[in-house]
Amino acid sequence: HYRKLAQANPDAFLPALATSLNNLANMQSEVGRREEALGTAGEAVEIRRKLAQANPDAFLPDLAMSLNNLANRQSEVGRREEALGTAGEAVGHYRKLAQANPDAFLPDLAMSLAVCGVCLVANDRAPEAAASFTEGIRHLTPFFLALPQAHTPLLGRMVREYLDCCRQASLKPDTSLLAPILEPLARFYPGDPGAGSRGGQ
Repeated sequence: HYRKLAQANPDAFLPALATSLNNLANMQSEVGRREEALGTAGEAVEIRRKLAQANPDAFLPDLAMSLNNLANRQSEVGRREEALGTAGEAVGHYRKLAQANPDAFLPDLAMSLAVCGVCLVANDRAPEAAASFTEGIRHLTPFFLALPQAHTPLLGRMVREYLDCCRQASLKPDTSLLAPILEPLARFYPGDPGAGSRGGQ
């Protein structure tokens, strides 16, 4: 339906078509239709890239989100180098957005750094991945401490991935990074403080 509407009136309906494509890609991935999901996510990025070129203030956040989605879909089908490049582009966009409006976009930058970290791990670049997770954790920590329920799932995953990277690269975890967040995280996982750091990205 949105495709027909966008053909007749692209200025009004291309953004909605891109949103629907992004959602469809996620659903296709969830049911194992990964190649289809990759194509759908790629189409969403193409549309949002054009929209962001014409109006970056309005559409750059949407493009960055779709790039993260595409990176995940590329990784699922084994296109790991491409996924890393796509994730890196998303991080670059979120950096610009967070510089202009940190309260609005630092959590998104942290999420994008987590996606990039996962892609780095997939490319056997654990030390760089640890640095990506470190930066993401630093950005998200103040938001987590202010509103833990909203940010526990992402922060927990990032801590888990960070610790895994440290083990792979024989790096000592940064205690100053983890000290402010381990106790608050443990409140959401009573009896198992590390539980919050177990889970996939």
